[in-house]
Amino acid sequence: MTTPDTGGAVLPIGRRVARLRTRLGMSQQVFADRVGRSTSWVDKVERGVRQLDRLSVIELVADALGVTPTVLLDHDDRRGPALAVAASVERVRAALACYDTPTVGGGRPAPEELVGQVGYAWAAYAHAQHLQVVTMLPDLLGAARHAAPSTRPGPAVDLLARVYRLAAQVLVKLGEPELAWLAADRAIAAAGHDPRRTGRAVVPLAQALRGLDRGRLAMTAAVTAVHRLCPPPSREPAPGDAPLAGTLLVQAALAAAACGDAGSAHELTARAARLAQGYGDQPDGGSGEIGFGATVVDLGRALVSLELGENERAVATHLDVTGGDAWPRLPAEHRAAHLIDVSRAHLNVGDHRAAGHALVTADRLAPAETRLRPAARAALTAVLRSGPPRADVAGLAAAVGLAPG
Repeated sequence: MTTPDTGGAVLPIGRRVARLRTRLGMSQQVFADRVGRSTSWVDKVERGVRQLDRLSVIELVADALGVTPTVLLDHDDRRGPALAVAASVERVRAALACYDTPTVGGGRPAPEELVGQVGYAWAAYAHAQHLQVVTMLPDLLGAARHAAPSTRPGPAVDLLARVYRLAAQVLVKLGEPELAWLAADRAIAAAGHDPRRTGRAVVPLAQALRGLDRGRLAMTAAVTAVHRLCPPPSREPAPGDAPLAGTLLVQAALAAAACGDAGSAHELTARAARLAQGYGDQPDGGSGEIGFGATVVDLGRALVSLELGENERAVATHLDVTGGDAWPRLPAEHRAAHLIDVSRAHLNVGDHRAAGHALVTADRLAPAETRLRPAARAALTAVLRSGPPRADVAGLAAAVGLAPG
């Protein structure tokens, strides 16, 4: 069978599936039975709400339709990045599953040779180049692990912890919280007893646990890491540790809000705000270290309000913060991620136009955030369901393979 006639237009892969299924006179239920999925899954695929981003699934669908996989993939350039991400994630999974320990003198790369590559990867992450980062990660993980075959403190172990931490953070973005949890756990193991390295690794660990709906565990992990940075009798972090402690408190607050603990969430954000007083906004600039300041805390406050169902407050806080001078200095990844998250608040108050504007702005800042993150796709789908989209929203929908209606 050849590619279905589309009158010269290129259909998204889900629409191709629907057209081929209809031509065969096959109901969604029959097709769902053939591929071993539910009718809801089939409906979401055909409407573009759910991506077909694994070759094994595309092959299964093509076989059920009696076509080759190339019929579904031909001329659909929008699938390229998603499929490349899926393949790279599998390579990261394999790299994390590798426990080989090289022998001394076995050709291990020197840590100095990796510093530049790791720094470049972190800078790419700050600019939301997620496909580039996840493509680099398998080799970086292997090289960093070989450079630090023991857990003795030193530059090589620190570099290994940074690579694991980067893996965890980008995997959270790509909707792989279980794999992110594993990478963050490895980062904590590499950190040894160093409270600073451990605290940095707990940041993505808390994010991964929230992605797994384990808010209470995420809050406990973050608060425990803060306590290690704030020893008695003062219970205050050293000046150099304030950014990390504040970031952990924001993560703990988000986790508390996710499990409905409003009291703890507001208390934790208040503690973070006190640490930010007089510190000034200092974005990380892609270094892989911790950026912190009053702006970061206030953005966290907006998301805490969102998680607690206080949507009007979330929108008001968001508008106040993004109108400030510090907002443009944050990394593109941070700004785009926040806009995607806050689009949920706009949707919850019924302002679909503002939600669409937030997503389009995020796409201009960092296209990979909107085109690869499942959260962005879900928000964009909700905007499209609200009615005929504006031209810019329709353009973004077309770019990611979503159809209105």
